[in-house]
Amino acid sequence: MKLLLASQSPRRKELLASLGFEFGVVKIDCEEIVPEHIKVGESAAYLSELKASAFRELEKGEVLLTADTVVAIDNQFLGKPKDAEEAKQMLKMLSGRTHQVYTGITIKTSEKIITETDVAEVEFGEITDDETDFYIQNYRPFDKAGSYGIQEWLGMAKIKRMNGSFYTIMGLPTHLVYKILKEI
Repeated sequence: MKLLLASQSPRRKELLASLGFEFGVVKIDCEEIVPEHIKVGESAAYLSELKASAFRELEKGEVLLTADTVVAIDNQFLGKPKDAEEAKQMLKMLSGRTHQVYTGITIKTSEKIITETDVAEVEFGEITDDETDFYIQNYRPFDKAGSYGIQEWLGMAKIKRMNGSFYTIMGLPTHLVYKILKEI
């Protein structure tokens, strides 16, 4: 099996390597737009499968892994912030509240495509304006859905509770990836 990870995320690379898999990294260019009829809870799987579909035909023995993470609150999708102001707005929305993190994965071979989603709930404590500014200036969360990384300062300092997999929140539901890849 020749495993290909279609992600530039250092976190996904680290997690997949920690699972014990050897893999190559590939880049997929596709426009990540979710149609309006797709529900928030289905959007991570939709985007993951969209990326897999945009990749070339796989040869026998090749396995492609794509993933996408979506943060949602009040049934509203929070993507990656465009700038510091948008990151600040997102973090204000999450402050003192519970939100959902959906990570969809797609594993594609020359014969089949398997897509699954895992969800976790995260409860933040109150985040002050000074804390938000500190986090944005020092951690620059512009490549992260919902403007934060659980493994960074904000996750350590402000997450009160979570229900679900830490790794799903980090961007790769390792338990699902491991199970599916072992079956293949």
